[in-house]
Amino acid sequence: MQISCSIGHQPNLQMSSGEPMDFGKVWDKYGMWIAMGFMMLMMFSYSIEWLRVGVGQAIDGVLAPFVTTFGIPFYILILILSALTGLYSSIVQKYTIDYEKMTESQERMKEFQTEYREAQLSQDEKKIKKLEAKKDRVMKEQLEMSQQQFKPMAYILILTVPIFFWLLYRLSLTQTTMILPFYGLHNLHDAIIWVVPVWILWYMICSITLSQVIRKALNIGGI
Repeated sequence: MQISCSIGHQPNLQMSSGEPMDFGKVWDKYGMWIAMGFMMLMMFSYSIEWLRVGVGQAIDGVLAPFVTTFGIPFYILILILSALTGLYSSIVQKYTIDYEKMTESQERMKEFQTEYREAQLSQDEKKIKKLEAKKDRVMKEQLEMSQQQFKPMAYILILTVPIFFWLLYRLSLTQTTMILPFYGLHNLHDAIIWVVPVWILWYMICSITLSQVIRKALNIGGI
Protein backbone atom coordinates (compact mmCIF):
# COMPACT_ATOMS: atom_id res chain seq x y z
CA MET A 1 0.00 0.00 0.00
CA GLN A 2 1.44 3.38 -1.04
CA ILE A 3 0.85 6.37 1.20
CA SER A 4 1.55 9.80 -0.16
CA CYS A 5 1.63 13.02 1.84
CA SER A 6 1.48 16.46 0.31
CA ILE A 7 2.14 19.60 2.33
CA GLY A 8 1.23 22.83 0.63
CA HIS A 9 1.12 26.46 1.67
CA GLN A 10 -2.29 27.51 2.98
CA PRO A 11 -2.37 31.24 3.73
CA ASN A 12 -6.03 31.19 4.76
CA LEU A 13 -7.79 29.19 7.44
CA GLN A 14 -11.02 27.34 6.71
CA MET A 15 -14.25 28.69 8.15
CA SER A 16 -16.98 26.41 9.45
CA SER A 17 -18.83 26.89 6.14
CA GLY A 18 -15.83 25.53 4.23
CA GLU A 19 -14.84 28.90 2.78
CA PRO A 20 -11.32 30.23 3.41
CA MET A 21 -10.94 33.00 6.00
CA ASP A 22 -9.10 36.03 4.65
CA PHE A 23 -7.56 37.81 7.67
CA GLY A 24 -6.92 40.90 5.57
CA LYS A 25 -10.61 41.28 4.82
CA VAL A 26 -11.56 40.45 8.40
CA TRP A 27 -9.21 43.19 9.66
CA ASP A 28 -10.54 45.68 7.10
CA LYS A 29 -14.10 44.94 8.20
CA TYR A 30 -13.69 44.52 11.94
CA GLY A 31 -10.31 46.16 12.57
CA MET A 32 -11.77 49.13 14.44
CA TRP A 33 -13.71 46.86 16.79
CA ILE A 34 -10.68 44.62 17.32
CA ALA A 35 -8.60 47.72 18.12
CA MET A 36 -11.30 49.02 20.49
CA GLY A 37 -11.47 45.66 22.26
CA PHE A 38 -7.69 45.61 22.65
CA MET A 39 -7.70 49.16 24.01
CA MET A 40 -10.40 48.27 26.53
CA LEU A 41 -8.35 45.24 27.57
CA MET A 42 -5.24 47.37 28.03
CA MET A 43 -7.15 49.92 30.12
CA PHE A 44 -8.69 47.15 32.21
CA SER A 45 -5.21 45.76 32.88
CA TYR A 46 -4.48 48.87 34.96
CA SER A 47 -6.89 47.54 37.60
CA ILE A 48 -5.06 44.18 37.85
CA GLU A 49 -2.43 44.93 40.47
CA TRP A 50 -0.31 41.78 40.08
CA LEU A 51 -0.09 42.35 36.33
CA ARG A 52 0.69 46.06 36.67
CA VAL A 53 3.35 45.46 39.33
CA GLY A 54 4.77 42.41 37.55
CA VAL A 55 5.27 44.27 34.28
CA GLY A 56 6.65 47.27 36.16
CA GLN A 57 9.18 45.12 38.01
CA ALA A 58 10.26 43.37 34.80
CA ILE A 59 10.92 46.66 33.02
CA ASP A 60 12.55 48.10 36.15
CA GLY A 61 15.39 45.63 35.71
CA VAL A 62 16.28 47.44 32.47
CA LEU A 63 15.41 51.07 33.24
CA ALA A 64 16.25 51.34 36.96
CA PRO A 65 20.03 51.77 36.38
CA PHE A 66 19.33 55.02 34.52
CA VAL A 67 17.99 56.40 37.81
CA THR A 68 20.08 54.57 40.41
CA THR A 69 23.44 54.26 38.60
CA PHE A 70 23.55 57.14 36.12
CA GLY A 71 21.56 59.50 38.32
CA ILE A 72 19.28 60.76 35.54
CA PRO A 73 16.51 62.89 37.11
CA PHE A 74 13.16 61.17 36.89
CA TYR A 75 11.49 64.00 35.02
CA ILE A 76 14.27 63.83 32.39
CA LEU A 77 13.65 60.08 32.08
CA ILE A 78 9.96 60.80 31.51
CA LEU A 79 11.03 63.21 28.77
CA ILE A 80 13.16 60.48 27.13
CA LEU A 81 10.38 57.88 27.37
CA SER A 82 7.81 60.28 25.94
CA ALA A 83 10.19 60.91 23.00
CA LEU A 84 10.50 57.13 22.52
CA THR A 85 6.73 56.61 22.48
CA GLY A 86 6.33 59.64 20.23
CA LEU A 87 8.80 58.16 17.74
CA TYR A 88 7.18 54.73 17.89
CA SER A 89 3.68 56.18 17.49
CA SER A 90 4.71 58.35 14.55
CA ILE A 91 6.36 55.44 12.72
CA VAL A 92 3.32 53.20 13.27
CA GLN A 93 0.98 55.90 11.98
CA LYS A 94 3.27 56.63 9.03
CA TYR A 95 3.00 53.03 7.79
CA THR A 96 -0.63 52.31 8.73
CA ILE A 97 -2.39 55.52 7.69
CA ASP A 98 -2.63 56.82 4.13
CA TYR A 99 -2.51 60.56 4.91
CA GLU A 100 -2.71 61.56 1.26
CA LYS A 101 -5.91 59.58 0.79
CA MET A 102 -7.23 60.92 4.08
CA THR A 103 -6.61 64.53 3.03
CA GLU A 104 -8.33 63.93 -0.30
CA SER A 105 -11.29 62.38 1.53
CA GLN A 106 -11.55 65.37 3.82
CA GLU A 107 -11.49 67.76 0.85
CA ARG A 108 -14.27 65.80 -0.85
CA MET A 109 -16.30 65.95 2.37
CA LYS A 110 -15.87 69.74 2.58
CA GLU A 111 -16.92 70.14 -1.05
CA PHE A 112 -19.97 67.95 -0.48
CA GLN A 113 -21.01 69.89 2.62
CA THR A 114 -20.62 73.20 0.75
CA GLU A 115 -22.68 71.96 -2.21
CA TYR A 116 -25.34 70.52 0.08
CA ARG A 117 -25.62 73.73 2.08
CA GLU A 118 -25.89 75.84 -1.06
CA ALA A 119 -28.55 73.53 -2.49
CA GLN A 120 -30.59 73.79 0.71
CA LEU A 121 -30.32 77.59 0.78
CA SER A 122 -31.37 77.86 -2.86
CA GLN A 123 -34.08 75.19 -2.32
CA ASP A 124 -32.85 73.32 -5.38
CA GLU A 125 -34.78 70.08 -4.85
CA LYS A 126 -33.26 68.40 -7.91
CA LYS A 127 -29.71 69.03 -6.69
CA ILE A 128 -30.60 68.04 -3.11
CA LYS A 129 -31.90 64.66 -4.31
CA LYS A 130 -28.74 64.16 -6.35
CA LEU A 131 -26.56 64.97 -3.34
CA GLU A 132 -28.65 62.74 -1.07
CA ALA A 133 -27.80 59.82 -3.35
CA LYS A 134 -24.12 60.73 -2.98
CA LYS A 135 -24.32 61.22 0.79
CA ASP A 136 -24.11 57.54 1.78
CA ARG A 137 -20.96 57.03 -0.28
CA VAL A 138 -19.29 60.10 1.20
CA MET A 139 -20.23 59.10 4.76
CA LYS A 140 -18.98 55.54 4.20
CA GLU A 141 -15.65 56.93 2.99
CA GLN A 142 -15.39 59.12 6.10
CA LEU A 143 -16.11 56.13 8.34
CA GLU A 144 -13.36 54.13 6.63
CA MET A 145 -10.92 56.98 7.19
CA SER A 146 -11.92 57.17 10.87
CA GLN A 147 -11.34 53.43 11.22
CA GLN A 148 -7.92 53.80 9.61
CA GLN A 149 -6.94 56.41 12.22
CA PHE A 150 -8.23 54.26 15.07
CA LYS A 151 -6.49 50.99 14.23
CA PRO A 152 -2.88 52.12 14.95
CA MET A 153 -3.85 52.79 18.58
CA ALA A 154 -3.75 49.05 19.29
CA TYR A 155 -0.11 48.87 18.18
CA ILE A 156 0.84 52.07 20.00
CA LEU A 157 -0.60 50.82 23.29
CA ILE A 158 1.61 47.72 23.18
CA LEU A 159 4.59 49.97 24.01
CA THR A 160 2.86 52.78 25.90
CA VAL A 161 1.01 50.71 28.51
CA PRO A 162 4.12 48.83 29.80
CA ILE A 163 5.97 52.16 30.08
CA PHE A 164 3.13 53.58 32.17
CA PHE A 165 3.20 50.45 34.32
CA TRP A 166 6.89 51.02 34.97
CA LEU A 167 6.39 54.73 35.75
CA LEU A 168 3.67 53.84 38.25
CA TYR A 169 5.87 51.16 39.81
CA ARG A 170 8.97 53.35 40.03
CA LEU A 171 7.06 56.33 41.40
CA SER A 172 5.73 54.12 44.19
CA LEU A 173 9.36 53.60 45.33
CA THR A 174 10.54 57.19 45.30
CA GLN A 175 9.55 60.76 46.06
CA THR A 176 10.64 63.04 43.23
CA THR A 177 10.00 66.74 42.77
CA MET A 178 10.22 69.09 39.80
CA ILE A 179 9.56 72.76 39.13
CA LEU A 180 6.71 73.47 36.73
CA PRO A 181 6.23 76.87 35.05
CA PHE A 182 3.51 78.89 36.81
CA TYR A 183 3.01 76.06 39.36
CA GLY A 184 6.33 76.00 41.18
CA LEU A 185 7.85 73.04 43.00
CA HIS A 186 5.69 69.90 43.14
CA ASN A 187 6.06 66.22 43.90
CA LEU A 188 5.44 64.10 40.81
CA HIS A 189 2.62 62.37 42.71
CA ASP A 190 0.74 65.63 43.37
CA ALA A 191 -2.59 66.18 41.62
CA ILE A 192 -2.11 69.44 39.78
CA ILE A 193 -5.11 69.70 37.44
CA TRP A 194 -8.20 68.12 39.00
CA VAL A 195 -7.06 64.51 39.63
CA VAL A 196 -4.25 64.55 37.03
CA PRO A 197 -0.86 64.08 38.76
CA VAL A 198 2.22 66.08 37.83
CA TRP A 199 4.01 63.16 36.16
CA ILE A 200 1.13 62.47 33.73
CA LEU A 201 0.80 66.16 32.87
CA TRP A 202 4.55 66.37 32.26
CA TYR A 203 4.48 63.19 30.15
CA MET A 204 1.61 64.57 28.04
CA ILE A 205 3.34 67.93 27.48
CA CYS A 206 6.58 66.21 26.43
CA SER A 207 4.84 63.62 24.27
CA ILE A 208 2.67 66.10 22.36
CA THR A 209 5.52 68.56 21.80
CA LEU A 210 8.13 65.98 20.77
CA SER A 211 5.66 64.08 18.58
CA GLN A 212 5.13 67.21 16.49
CA VAL A 213 8.89 67.61 16.06
CA ILE A 214 9.30 63.92 15.15
CA ARG A 215 6.41 64.02 12.67
CA LYS A 216 7.93 67.06 11.01
CA ALA A 217 11.37 65.40 10.85
CA LEU A 218 9.91 62.18 9.37
CA ASN A 219 7.66 64.14 7.01
CA ILE A 220 4.54 62.48 8.37
CA GLY A 221 1.38 64.19 7.21
CA GLY A 222 -1.86 64.66 9.05
CA ILE A 223 -5.21 66.35 9.09
